[in-house]
Amino acid sequence: MRFFNLISTGGLTLAAGLAVSTAAFAASPAPAAPAPAPAAPAGSDRITNPIAEFAGIDKITGRIITFDVYIDETVQFGALQVTPRICYSRPQTEEPKTDSFVEVDEITLDRKIRRIFTGWMFAESPGLNAVEHAVYDVWLKECKQKSDVPAPDAPKAGATKADASKPAAAKPKPAATPAQPDATEPDTTAN
Repeated sequence: MRFFNLISTGGLTLAAGLAVSTAAFAASPAPAAPAPAPAAPAGSDRITNPIAEFAGIDKITGRIITFDVYIDETVQFGALQVTPRICYSRPQTEEPKTDSFVEVDEITLDRKIRRIFTGWMFAESPGLNAVEHAVYDVWLKECKQKSDVPAPDAPKAGATKADASKPAAAKPKPAATPAQPDATEPDTTAN
């Protein structure tokens, strides 16, 4: 019996000590709450950019080129016509997230234009929505505020005022593409 009394007495002592420490903890002043972190906006403002930078590969020659396209401007890369409609990015202080809504048309061998892509491209995941064509691939690299390429509506150096008043032709501007053979044959008729 003595053994049982020691165990029960030890248990009571432990229980009493636990009760005293719990009461002491409850009576102690509450720790100061940590200062709240500065509230970050839930969906930070995205930056709308006037220029989308694309990369393209010519699978025949293996050459990769980078070209800038202004929003709502059409640039031809090989047999593809690329037209970005909007280009968003995030501030430098945030995790990069760059996306652009793009339309890509193909000029077929019979000179017809066929839409092959309409949708969002993501610079951080170029393989997600890149345009994969039989000969040419195009993907978004980044969105930019400035470019070395002159804006499509900027007057050219040496242009006269009369030239500036003429409406510009709605012809796509060619990108720096690899040389391609001309599909037209020379005139062989005699004069």
